[in-house]
Amino acid sequence: MAAIVKSMSATRVLVTGASGFLGGYVVRDLREHGHEVFATGRDERALARVADAPHRLVGDLCALATTDLAVDAVIHCAALSTPWGPWRDFRATNVEGTGHVADFVRRNAVRRLVHVSSPSVYAARRDRLGIREHEVDEENRLNGYIRSKIAAERLLRDALAAGDVPELVIVRPRGLIGVGDPSLLPRLLDVHDRIGVPLFDGGENLIDVTAVENVATALRLAVTGGDATGGVYNITNGDPRRFRDLIGQLLDLLGRTPRLRRMNRRTAWAAATVLETVCGVLPGRPEPPLTRYTLSTIAYSQTLDISRAQDELGYHPTVGLDDALARVAAHLGGAS
Repeated sequence: MAAIVKSMSATRVLVTGASGFLGGYVVRDLREHGHEVFATGRDERALARVADAPHRLVGDLCALATTDLAVDAVIHCAALSTPWGPWRDFRATNVEGTGHVADFVRRNAVRRLVHVSSPSVYAARRDRLGIREHEVDEENRLNGYIRSKIAAERLLRDALAAGDVPELVIVRPRGLIGVGDPSLLPRLLDVHDRIGVPLFDGGENLIDVTAVENVATALRLAVTGGDATGGVYNITNGDPRRFRDLIGQLLDLLGRTPRLRRMNRRTAWAAATVLETVCGVLPGRPEPPLTRYTLSTIAYSQTLDISRAQDELGYHPTVGLDDALARVAAHLGGAS
């Protein structure tokens, strides 16, 4: 294991993607802990909610190519995160965009880059329990998002080796939930309301999710701690749940009667393959109602080992999963 490299406590931090779900929480957490935070993102209104005017940089990642700013660290949250889309879009945002961030770090002599990657790189058509950070198939091509996140990590490791990025920490947070979540739980609820939630293996499969506040904490810890020579850290709530229990708890909090549909994994995988093929040639390439990546996350058990983050970052979840679900349900107008 590489030696743990600790730098001076950073006081000035640039957060990319600050107008997004995770980025907004990261900005608030850093400010609450005494850091001076600069927020960059494309949504000016969202940035105004999390950062003061002098600390807002409106624009996409390309704008960093001409941005001069003295900061101690960058937390790179910005990404295109979706199970479906053209490769050119994933490449432009997640690979080339990350390259712009690395160039910003080099030009501005920034000490540390904390990169938000994704446990999607572990996706597979099988159960996987206690996944460690090195257990990645570098040739995973299940979708463009996975391919782009693997490529972005490789790009940053090359930049580290070249000395363009002095210190690098990579964080892979799993299944973010919280107030303002635009993706995970809203997608599940939309499927529930339209056709019913698919249930595989009786819903016994284990899944890991993470309160977004805990991810913000982990990223703050990564600014000054951990293995800065390219260390990678899984982040979850450390509380795997059976899929049927998790969705059942959320629906109960929302006061909704569960609509669950038992499905066969093999049949669903074949259907998703056909749907992806058909949608891939239709005009506009519409997102299929079911993708193989989605199945890899809800039809099979997948849990992450977070012991490295606990040992080296000092990470410990502060918001429990039950509390996180209750907050989301209350925000969505759940039953009292």
